[in-house]
Amino acid sequence: MAPTLSRTRFAIPGMDCPSEERLVRMALDGVPGVAALDFDLDARRLVVVHEGEAGPLLGALEPLGFGARIEDTAPLAEGEMATAEVDSAAAADERRVLRQVLAINAAMFLVELVLGFVARSTGLIADSLDNLADAMVYALSLYVVGRVAGAQTRAARAAGLLQLVLALGALGEVVRRAVVGGEPVGALMIGVAFLALVANLTSVALLARHRKGGVHLRASWIFTTNDALANLGVIVAGVLVGATGSPVPDLVVGTAVALAVLVGAVRILRLRT
Repeated sequence: MAPTLSRTRFAIPGMDCPSEERLVRMALDGVPGVAALDFDLDARRLVVVHEGEAGPLLGALEPLGFGARIEDTAPLAEGEMATAEVDSAAAADERRVLRQVLAINAAMFLVELVLGFVARSTGLIADSLDNLADAMVYALSLYVVGRVAGAQTRAARAAGLLQLVLALGALGEVVRRAVVGGEPVGALMIGVAFLALVANLTSVALLARHRKGGVHLRASWIFTTNDALANLGVIVAGVLVGATGSPVPDLVVGTAVALAVLVGAVRILRLRT
């Protein structure tokens, strides 16, 4: 006999961005019986299809400090149960895509970091950290599945601290380059940034079929698209460095990307446990 499923609608006033949506998703990954999640960030609401009572769901959300509360709960009709089963099966395909995108981002972090130092490019170094930040989000999402909320929170804070340290390091490198001087290797900047652009466009293609699915994958698709735009910025900076002989374009791009990573780290660390 198939388990009885219910639909519970939550109001979550403190959930207003994709990073907070991901933390909510991770918190609920540790609760048995969750079959499907439907997020509405604009309305700051979440609908959960689940087995059993709604109390454990609320218990998993409360430690996040987002002010979650139950608006209503009701059993699903038979046709709605079939839809929930399809959603649950689709989650396996989503995880495969997340693993693939994680591998791409991790590889590009290493490539851009090493060649960024070789090219003396703060733009490439900062862009490598942007790839690392994305990889940590994907890795964290996969790591915490089935774990208790406390482990999820500790893992999120550890990722935030690492991201903060790396962002500050990138900003320090920008300052050092500005003081010490030294012209970046424009041609190498362009070549590596082009490789990163290809990697991000590959990730966009992998995520494209899910961009109208779950909010977390729609957000990932948007973020990866933005990363491709950052790669174009590094390419433009490399062209300007080669044309003018000035390191300023590289320093500007490096500062902008490092600040974006820093803001993401602060948002994670400010979340209440």
